[in-house]
Amino acid sequence: MEIWPGTSYPLGATYDGSGVNFALFSEVAERVELCLIDDDGAETRIDLPEVDGFVWHGYLPAIQPGQRYGYRVHGPYEPENGHRCDPSKLLLDPYAKAVEGQVENDPALFSYDFDDPEVRNTDDSLGKTMLGVVINPYFDWGHDRPPRHEYHESVIYEAHVRGLTMTHPEIPEEIRGTYAALGHPAIVEHLTKLGVTAIELMPVHQFVQDTSLQAKGLTNYWGYNTIGFLAPHNAYARADRGEQVTEFKAMVKALHEANIEVILDVVYNHTAEGNEMGPTISFKGIDNAAYYRLVDDAKEHYYDTTGTGNSLLMRHPHVLQLIMDSLRYWVTEMHVDGFRFDLAATLARQFHEVDKLSAFFDLIQQDPVISQVKLIAEPWDVGDGGYQVGGFPPLWTEWNGKYRDTVRDFWRGEPGSLGEFASRLTGSSDLYEHNGRKPIASINFVIAHDGFTLRDLVSYNEKHNEANGEDGRDGESHNRSWNCGVEGETDDPEVRALRRRQQRNFLATLLLSQGVPMIAHGDEIGRTQQGNNNVYCQDNELSWVDWDLDDEQRDLFAFTSAVAKLRSEHPVFRRRRFFAGSADHGGQSELGDIAWFQPSGQRMGDGDWSDGEARMMTVFLNGEAIPSPDLRGRPVVDDDFLVLFNADHEDHEFVLPGDEWGERWCTEIDTAADSVEPEWHDAGSTVTVSARSVIVLRDPREVLTPAAGAAGATRV
Repeated sequence: MEIWPGTSYPLGATYDGSGVNFALFSEVAERVELCLIDDDGAETRIDLPEVDGFVWHGYLPAIQPGQRYGYRVHGPYEPENGHRCDPSKLLLDPYAKAVEGQVENDPALFSYDFDDPEVRNTDDSLGKTMLGVVINPYFDWGHDRPPRHEYHESVIYEAHVRGLTMTHPEIPEEIRGTYAALGHPAIVEHLTKLGVTAIELMPVHQFVQDTSLQAKGLTNYWGYNTIGFLAPHNAYARADRGEQVTEFKAMVKALHEANIEVILDVVYNHTAEGNEMGPTISFKGIDNAAYYRLVDDAKEHYYDTTGTGNSLLMRHPHVLQLIMDSLRYWVTEMHVDGFRFDLAATLARQFHEVDKLSAFFDLIQQDPVISQVKLIAEPWDVGDGGYQVGGFPPLWTEWNGKYRDTVRDFWRGEPGSLGEFASRLTGSSDLYEHNGRKPIASINFVIAHDGFTLRDLVSYNEKHNEANGEDGRDGESHNRSWNCGVEGETDDPEVRALRRRQQRNFLATLLLSQGVPMIAHGDEIGRTQQGNNNVYCQDNELSWVDWDLDDEQRDLFAFTSAVAKLRSEHPVFRRRRFFAGSADHGGQSELGDIAWFQPSGQRMGDGDWSDGEARMMTVFLNGEAIPSPDLRGRPVVDDDFLVLFNADHEDHEFVLPGDEWGERWCTEIDTAADSVEPEWHDAGSTVTVSARSVIVLRDPREVLTPAAGAAGATRV
């Protein structure tokens, strides 16, 4: 077969309309074979003829999209020195843009003998492993444009491609569980009605099915086991041979048309190859010592801060290049709008400690493409010093784990939680203001994929993970949950009513807090996992969203949509800057921008915050003191709001503040009621706030802001 020298850049298999350039980095390789696999599984091996800067490359003019391929890398197999080259293993291209197949639980994937790990296993892995596929990059994007929602205007919806779509009755069965299903009008309409501005997809990079789970008849449902950082996971597509790329792009295009951004949950901290006892699928056989962190004085072992067997070597230039090339590819070619970085503290470990000045953060900061999209960190890992909530650089936002914990504690009635609850409600300035960040640095969430669903949070005190086959050892045991008096499902009407109220409390708190709210898929319709708080291995009805809704679930969806609409319509709930407090502390009106009251109507004092039994307060939000929300610097005036919180187990009378804070207040939300009719209250009057509930009151005014470049005003 004719082969030309080709070029060392870009890495991967690149189709130019005539042929394909292949390029693979390996500093340790002595020889690299490109392996072309035909439809019958037969292999043609071709030595890559050129190497420049440790990149092996060649151009094949006869190759077209759809061609399957892999590599065999010849070089040292010296685990004690960190090298694991093994040409008996067919290796997946780290830059493959499409992948065919999955790995099988077969000894041929391993470079050692199961009975005696000191003995080499040279069985050929062809037919047992995954193959790269050459893609055609051309796609008609039409007039696609990124929605570019500002953070303070965003509502994020965390979702799983299969879990969200597998049972929806309006989606044709043949496309359920795929990218096409996610872009289906039924899903788009649901997200639009809910008020979602961005969908955050759990991992869609090509991942591996764990052999240990396969042996149990289970599956890697969540997908946090990446092997291909540029390839959409093939099991989420109807088509193969590279067409999954086209299907993914069509999904993004459909969501963008509905003004919904697409954010990817990405796992750049480790790969699916595990530790020294893991398989040889890709990186390990290409250049183990370059791609992975190894133990300094025992290089046959892997340095692991992720709990998954290995960590990528974040100080190696080709590891950093792979990550940046992947990120840019998903933005420029696949049109995604941002990323959530799994176990992001590991990415900041150039050496041992987490360093917010690491090379990774420097590259992100300086990149003209990636620095302009949404960047969300999961700000922890399992290594020493790995809990870094509030510790990421200014460009970043973070999953606020302290928000989750505090809000859960407040609504289950934990003593001494009122003061911190107030801090989380107002944007967590104690975590983010010190380095110049704003409330939007806080991605607020009560529920994420990892843990109880919202319905289970108010229905179970204990995890029930028996289906996972680990005798209950997996999953978090300290969930900060409360079952409202009965463990699990019940027909008791009082318990059911309390659980509905608690779900509304959590959703109202989340959507009316300063920062960026994130809803976990199905929580808006009361999804349950029957008390399982770790469905990472359950690709079945236990983990999927059940779209067969009863009246209670439809009511919860209507409530969630109404609160999201209230947030969208009133900038007082989504400020760009932190509150200044009273007028004495820089408030922008004579009342300040926020005030706190006891149920008696008196202002909160220092002693009230330190009262361990305090579970109630009224919050005044001043609609006249909102910083400019847009680039034009136009002032904004909104309605004033009172938010009355009662996390006590009894009803309480709340006295509304005097008329200097507002004259007449209309009920907008009452989480104790299944439906709310407008009810008016005068300043200084008394309002009954039911046990464990929130009431939101609005003092409406003519909300005007000067129109840009014109006389007069426009309604906000």
